[in-house]
Amino acid sequence: MTLSDTRPASGTSYQSAPNWSINVGGTTFAYRDLGPQGGIPLVLLNHWGAALDNFDPRIVDGLAGTHRVIAIDYRGIGGSDGKAPLTIADMAKDTISLIHALGFEQVDLFGFSLGGFVAQDIVLKAPGLVRKLILTGTGPAGGQGIDRVGPVSWPLIIKGLLTLRDPKHYLFFSPSAHSQQAAMAFLQRLKERRGNRVKGASPNAFLRQLKAITAWGQQPPQDLGSIHIPVLIANGDNDIMVPTPNSADMARRIPNSQLIIYADAGHGSIFQYHAEFVPKALAFLGG
Repeated sequence: MTLSDTRPASGTSYQSAPNWSINVGGTTFAYRDLGPQGGIPLVLLNHWGAALDNFDPRIVDGLAGTHRVIAIDYRGIGGSDGKAPLTIADMAKDTISLIHALGFEQVDLFGFSLGGFVAQDIVLKAPGLVRKLILTGTGPAGGQGIDRVGPVSWPLIIKGLLTLRDPKHYLFFSPSAHSQQAAMAFLQRLKERRGNRVKGASPNAFLRQLKAITAWGQQPPQDLGSIHIPVLIANGDNDIMVPTPNSADMARRIPNSQLIIYADAGHGSIFQYHAEFVPKALAFLGG
């Protein structure tokens, strides 16, 4: 009997979902499991430096109302042990192994930013494993400006320190009053979980993931035309981290894709527009 047969899903509140762990090839991976049993589970893959507590609870809860949702920590991040991989390919291999260890033969994938890089590589490495794919705030291998995530981000991270504001105000959201209000609301949502939180990414893990992102931006393009599953792509109209034209490029190259661009929004457009995005994602997934 597989773990997916025996593990009870944990209701529909990400705020109270317990932390689970599983040993995969000698590495312990942390994850949270919530939503109804049955059907195709949705695996969530998050951004650079993100651990389990960086998933937006409004999005997770909205999806978990009708879908089993599995949120994971990458190797070396949050509750998962080991060293953070230096390549997207190794993150993808880890995730494929984790999905198999959980007993799933097929999943849906939802990748945000770095998670979208990993999700694309999983689909190409393991045809048949993924039924539907959601890519948000992300771009293809060799995509425009992806190898400059570090130079773009460091000044804004420093600005956050100097202004005593979370750098996500500058990295994920546009400067407008509306977008900055959404930033504050998003950051408050990330604090809703009071107990059993996981540790944040260490500086070393943060830098190792940045090396993987930079290498992804420098590697040759992948054959996205070979992806024939349904793909939903979403981004803001002014993503400064993974420039918005990358979303249009993926939509052009992936045959069965649809593209949503949110106005007055940046890298974190799905957090700013979570109330609009969740119904779109549910309709896409078929729930």
